[in-house]
Amino acid sequence: MLKRLASLALCVCAPLSAAPHIDPSRLQQLATDPFWISLGHYESAKLGGWRSYVSDSKFFLASDGAEHPDAELKATLEAIYAPASSGNQHAQCVYPARTRWLKAQLNLSDLPTVDCNEFNQWFKDVSPHSTVMIFPAAYLNSPSSMFGHTLLRIDQADVQSNHTALLSYAINFGAYIEGSDNSILYAWKGLMGGYPGLFALVPYQEKLSEYRSLENRDLWEYRLNLTQAETERMVEHVWELKQIKFDYFFFDENCSYRLLELLQVARPSLRLTGQFPLTAIPTDTVKAVKDAGLVEKIEYRPSRERELLERAKPLSNDEQQWVLKVSADQKQLQDPAFKALPRERQALVIDAAYRLERYRANGQERDPQRAQRSFELLRAINRNPPPELSIERPGLPEDGHESRTWQVGVGTRGDQAFGEYGLRMAYHDLNDNAEGFPLGAQIEILQMKLRQYEGNNWQLQQLDLATIRSLTPRNDLLQPWSWQVTGGLERVPGKHDDETLVSHVNGGGGATWQLAENMLGFALGTMRVEHNADFAGFITPAAGFNTGLLWKNPLGNFSVEAKGDYFTNGEVRRSLSLNQQWELSRNLGLRLSAQREFSHLATAENEVMLELKWYHY
Repeated sequence: MLKRLASLALCVCAPLSAAPHIDPSRLQQLATDPFWISLGHYESAKLGGWRSYVSDSKFFLASDGAEHPDAELKATLEAIYAPASSGNQHAQCVYPARTRWLKAQLNLSDLPTVDCNEFNQWFKDVSPHSTVMIFPAAYLNSPSSMFGHTLLRIDQADVQSNHTALLSYAINFGAYIEGSDNSILYAWKGLMGGYPGLFALVPYQEKLSEYRSLENRDLWEYRLNLTQAETERMVEHVWELKQIKFDYFFFDENCSYRLLELLQVARPSLRLTGQFPLTAIPTDTVKAVKDAGLVEKIEYRPSRERELLERAKPLSNDEQQWVLKVSADQKQLQDPAFKALPRERQALVIDAAYRLERYRANGQERDPQRAQRSFELLRAINRNPPPELSIERPGLPEDGHESRTWQVGVGTRGDQAFGEYGLRMAYHDLNDNAEGFPLGAQIEILQMKLRQYEGNNWQLQQLDLATIRSLTPRNDLLQPWSWQVTGGLERVPGKHDDETLVSHVNGGGGATWQLAENMLGFALGTMRVEHNADFAGFITPAAGFNTGLLWKNPLGNFSVEAKGDYFTNGEVRRSLSLNQQWELSRNLGLRLSAQREFSHLATAENEVMLELKWYHY
């Protein structure tokens, strides 16, 4: 990298006479051209002028290039006319997209001839022809994936005819993490901008394995109608971004937002990023790409976990036990009790056992014994092949409700009537309109509720920073844990039969079970830390429980939930709540909620509310 900087410095410091004289008004016009603005990742600064999203000074040739597109353009023009002796470190080689565009715009016919063999070989290997946007859907047990993700696949000319997508390359933008931060720490640092973001172009097969297998996420592939020239232009710019750092923020300057910028490089007439001034949630960016008319075809690839569960779905409990036995010991295939099963049932069990064995091997070092077991199962499958696995395509993820939610409700608490008004910046709770979302997933960010009681008495009812719940069902084959975490401000029963505003952090873990096709039951143990003015201590911990039922029914989503917190100071707080949401339309819901609260500090209280929820970005 130092070599690159030194060479580029020599380019910039080359004699100015090397570059032709261009009319200043023409240069200024080019400096505000949408394509140049896209190449520099510029946005209009809040106080006027420009600022670049690129946080890495190595990207700019002008000292003030991050704030002045005109200065960066002039520096680039001078640098591409520098002597060709610097070879692969020459500006023409480092900035091929800039070079090609300036050459076309200014009819530059006297540029030095530079041998950019490194870029040329890389570009030849990628061989860009067409573009596919990939959306790995949310995975319940990974908070960093609950919003989904997007990346771009770059296909060669013969990919569709030869079905060789695995040989393509993928453009990915993500947080650069040194070390091994756990999922919760990753989510927190991602929120706060604690990681730099980098672009990478890697073999698509690697990404496919990572998302389908390691993270158990379904994949949606959106073939875009970008031309070959547009795809090539975008890939040239990716070369310019090698090892260039951006700020990374989980909710706005993230993977999806950066890929929208790349699409604007490919087709400068697009106006995609301007739609996301506050947040850029992947499903919303997919909608924006579709609304821009870029999508010509959609394909679905189920994850290995979904394939395993779908294969095991028709199996009885006894047959699922055979899956566990056969995957652990292939000698069980010769057990008289197993051989007594109908041949077609044996085929289903063996295929499920093989899928389970491969699922368990994900992310593990190669185990010779496991490899031998898989080989034996494959041999058994060849002797008795199962029917082809058919998986019904779920609803498109972008067909779900919008991410931001306005809420207005009326209700009673005890003998007092109230109105409640709320705003949630993102994203989805257990009772929200369910189309496009996995049952049991909840992730809410920055939710505020204000309540107006009779007599025009206003109070802050709730301010949640983040609430994440993952209710992933267990079964005979897979035993995932369910968990939840939340933090913020909320009202709780107080000493004088009023409500006290407290700050809290709450989390827990447990299990969820699939009670019916669209019904989950869950039970979690919880821990809570609370700052309460009614308590003697500054903070007071509590242990508790959270259990309930979630049912996706013809009207919408219904839940019943019981909670309890047992504080170390003797306070006991319990509640029982019921919620039913009616899905009036994709972006409109009506929710009826009822709750009874018990506390040692106050008399028991009933609360009922009818709430209208408008999902609006």
